[in-house]
Amino acid sequence: MVMEAQDCQLPPEMLDIISKNLDFDDLFQFAGVCKSWREFHKIYCINFLASQAPLIFQTSSYSKDDYSFYSIPNQRAYRLKMGSLWGYSYSGSSSGYLIMAGDNDTLLLINPFRRRKKVINTSVLRGKFSSSSCRALLAFAKGSKEFVVVVSCTSHHSLHVYQSRDSGWVTHSIRGNPWNVVDFVVLHNTIHLITDKADIGILNVNSTNIKFLELNNAPSVTFSRLRLVSCDEQLLVVHFVPEKVLDVYKIDFSTMNYEKLETLGDVAFFYSSWTNFRALRNPSRWGYESNSMYCICLFAECHVYSVDDNKLRKHIVASGSLQTPGRSNFYWLDWCFPHLHDEVDYSLVK
Repeated sequence: MVMEAQDCQLPPEMLDIISKNLDFDDLFQFAGVCKSWREFHKIYCINFLASQAPLIFQTSSYSKDDYSFYSIPNQRAYRLKMGSLWGYSYSGSSSGYLIMAGDNDTLLLINPFRRRKKVINTSVLRGKFSSSSCRALLAFAKGSKEFVVVVSCTSHHSLHVYQSRDSGWVTHSIRGNPWNVVDFVVLHNTIHLITDKADIGILNVNSTNIKFLELNNAPSVTFSRLRLVSCDEQLLVVHFVPEKVLDVYKIDFSTMNYEKLETLGDVAFFYSSWTNFRALRNPSRWGYESNSMYCICLFAECHVYSVDDNKLRKHIVASGSLQTPGRSNFYWLDWCFPHLHDEVDYSLVK
């Protein structure tokens, strides 16, 4: 039912109560009632997304088109209707967007919080993207609506960079080199990457060049499990094996050294096998514990590792599947940070 504008004037307190009981999809219907509700919705969404990070993106075991977000602190699910995504596989979450790789030579970028969608043609690239072999990052050009997508594919040993300003792909081939790119993050408006030999480089989005940093004491490892974390203006390197190893290093750019950390301090890590590591300073603001690693598993289970002198003490903070009608149970796929927005500055890398 569509209400007339003169019938929509309700106190902000009542609109807040109504909004808190709605799913994401219902909130968009809420915004379409009238002008005053639409203005309230804009402010509410900004505050909501800032207060809900991080959320867990989950999908149904019965229907691949059934998605939702789950808040561990609130123990609440927010449903989504994103339409049919048959033929698409999940490849990551970045800058508030879900990245889906399609069998039809496309990458689909969906922002479920803003209802924005971008489709990128990948037909010029060799090989097929799949969730099991690809990692993806989305970053926006500073001061612009243009964006960059970085995709690494271990299955065909390449690093691909897409720029919306010219709708083109550039491939950084790594075949024949003694390293593989295993992760990348945005720090100080530039894209940093790490190889399986712990070499760290800066990606030039204007060319095929990768400038590797001259670090003095890189650890002697060859691991595809190495991950980069951008946290509080610092670059961290993590080697993590569930229940076995958690080594965390800070890159000291003044000395160009790897500095091993014995504690995370007032920081929490968030990890799933599908995505990059994420980190939050002052995680208690969102209902999570400091000096901890939150590791989500399938079948809606989250293992939490407390970090103390580099020893892992595990306990389960949440378990059991979200109860849904019929035959569907939900799998937990990945962490999503809807309030984060990565930006790159083209002028910083020459």
